[in-house]
Amino acid sequence: AFNSRRKRIYWNDETVALCHEFLTKELGIKSQEITYIQDFWEGGGNAGEDFEVNIRGLEIATLVFMQYASADGKRVPLPLKVVDTGYGIERLVWLSQGTATSYEAIFGPLVEHLRKLSGVHQPPVEVLRENSKLAGMIDIESGRDLKLLRSKVASRTGLSVDELNRILTPLERIYAIADHLRCLAFMFGDGITPSNVREGYLARSVLRHTLELMREMELNTPLVELMAFELKHLAKQFPELEHRKNYVLEVTDAEEKRYREAVSRGTRIVKRIAGELRSKGEPISQRKLIELYDTYGLTPEIVKKMAAEVGVDVDVPDDFYIKVAESHSRAKRAEASVPPVSAENLRSLPPTRQLYYENPYAVEFRARVLNVFGEYVVLNQTMFYPEGGGQPADTGSLESGNAKVEVVDVIKVEDVILHRVKPPSLKRGDQVAGRVDWSRRRSLMAHHTGTHILLGAARRVLGDHVWQQGAQKGVDRSRLDISHFRRVGMKELREIERLSNEVITEDREVKATWMDRNQAERKYGFDLYQGGVVPGKRVRVVDIKGWNTQACAGTHCKRTGEVGLLKILRTERIQDGIERIEFATGLAALNFIQAQEEQLTRAAEILRTSPERVAAKTRELFEQWKAAEKEVKRLRQRIAESQLPQLRRAAKTVGEIRVICEEVEGASVDEMIKIASSLIKGDEKLVVILASRDETIRLVAMAGEEAVKMGVNCGSMISEASKVLEGGGGGRSSMGQGGGPRTDRLGVALRRALEICEKQIKG
Repeated sequence: AFNSRRKRIYWNDETVALCHEFLTKELGIKSQEITYIQDFWEGGGNAGEDFEVNIRGLEIATLVFMQYASADGKRVPLPLKVVDTGYGIERLVWLSQGTATSYEAIFGPLVEHLRKLSGVHQPPVEVLRENSKLAGMIDIESGRDLKLLRSKVASRTGLSVDELNRILTPLERIYAIADHLRCLAFMFGDGITPSNVREGYLARSVLRHTLELMREMELNTPLVELMAFELKHLAKQFPELEHRKNYVLEVTDAEEKRYREAVSRGTRIVKRIAGELRSKGEPISQRKLIELYDTYGLTPEIVKKMAAEVGVDVDVPDDFYIKVAESHSRAKRAEASVPPVSAENLRSLPPTRQLYYENPYAVEFRARVLNVFGEYVVLNQTMFYPEGGGQPADTGSLESGNAKVEVVDVIKVEDVILHRVKPPSLKRGDQVAGRVDWSRRRSLMAHHTGTHILLGAARRVLGDHVWQQGAQKGVDRSRLDISHFRRVGMKELREIERLSNEVITEDREVKATWMDRNQAERKYGFDLYQGGVVPGKRVRVVDIKGWNTQACAGTHCKRTGEVGLLKILRTERIQDGIERIEFATGLAALNFIQAQEEQLTRAAEILRTSPERVAAKTRELFEQWKAAEKEVKRLRQRIAESQLPQLRRAAKTVGEIRVICEEVEGASVDEMIKIASSLIKGDEKLVVILASRDETIRLVAMAGEEAVKMGVNCGSMISEASKVLEGGGGGRSSMGQGGGPRTDRLGVALRRALEICEKQIKG
């Protein structure tokens, strides 16, 4: 209720009376069981008195009466006095069920299902009750009071803290899994796609934390099966989840697989990082913990376990996940572009009449110059569309008398439209004749309308979880960024393209209407903002009949048939969870198709076949190439093997070690490694140094186990020899690789490698 000086709706007395009536008459709670505790509430810059409503020690509602603005320790009365009530619906359910905790009341079937799967026994009711009574002591932002809570519950129940942890920890994990599953069901049901940004990051974090809790419990049931169980019960109260069921299950399954793969990769990286830090005597930092969590989904518990295996400490803060959230809230925001003329300087000017909305097909108009700001001109009315909503500005010309200027850019600052002209020769008061570049406008209209058509097709093919995440329209090509949890397949793209062109050939009506925001939202729902939320009390609604409706300020065709043709050019994954579709419409699409046909014809000529057989002919040639490559490798291996006796004879003895240092003509690095391995296999006191030359020099060194024990280090040997070639290299004690561009220094490099080898052997 919003109470002003002119109009009073209701205030504290009526609020308490309504609350009391609801609790006693509607819910049947006895008056003597209800306690109202008067207090003062403050937060978010507002403050006011409040009543906390308690029943049997459980706070089930808070009635707040906002009447002050608070800042710098001062409170100033608000012009609007607001009644802000919060009822804990789940707490009322808990109260009505009389269970030991709210979880059994809210998640009953799921909690029981998880208990059976994990073999967790139900703790004594008195333990749960004492724990629930004292749980309000915990600082939920940090969790630092958990140990204190445990010790108090232990003393009241006669258990040790260790016994209490053993009883409660598994159950707390079950409660968390149940809560997370419901959260994910609604997030995915609302169309959120897991990613590493914004709400997608939150969804991914919740899911991965759920999987980690399951791992700690050794619960091996696939998460998607638990989600299916939860959806079965949720759909009874929320039927919309039944409609989204397939998407919810599909994205849950895909994310679980992605997590498993990330953990597999990440654990190897943790061990490498831990090994490096151990040599420095350093622990894994909190910053590194957050980085590993963000990148690989590795929870601090996993990192701690992996690091312990190599003897590195990890100090996990109690509020780790709070710190993760804070690190994301501090992410840099894109800076708003500064207009060339400030809004303050334009306040004295009336709003520019937007002729392009009245008739987007008109290209000529007359107007008066209201003011000039350098190279920017303000008119009383204009046909030029200003850049906005991903649509570039119109261009064209303005003519006054004998003076003609080019309009090269158009921008809107609040309600005033600025035209950037070259040369800047117009003056205030000039009457001008404007002309819009119709070819550009028409192409932009077709591409903008095509964007709406394409989005409608994508939602039908991929699912209504798909939302526009960005768009940029162009004259020759445009792009649409959509949310989707995996790469869009070729079959799906073809269907999206087919549906889009079907709508174009049906020549559907495209209608743009200005509507009151509330009226538009009531009629179309939140889907109205597929292209993003637009400001203002009135919104411009663009409706493609029976296909796509959204708030949009761009210029559009009147019928879909005017788009002509829509061709998807390419797709790419611009970030996790977001797919970019590039496309062209009309003549731009035709130009692309013709260019592709030209390339296909040229390829057919080169392959000496018809365009229809290019793929088959290419496959045939590729198979021939593979067979030839295989034969070349076989022959080169035979040549390499034929050199083994000669190389053995070339060995020289240095102390107890035999060293082969030779050039092997035409051998690849892999072939030299095979040769060296074959030579060393029968002699662990052998060192082999080989070189090969084509456009560059390639070096390989390998040492037997006994040679390594006697001081040979192939990595350092090759590193030094590669410097002679003005290149680089390195490796382990038993093997090194390198090379460089100086082909004229092959002999020098081999001699350098041999010299270092001899020094290593002699100590």
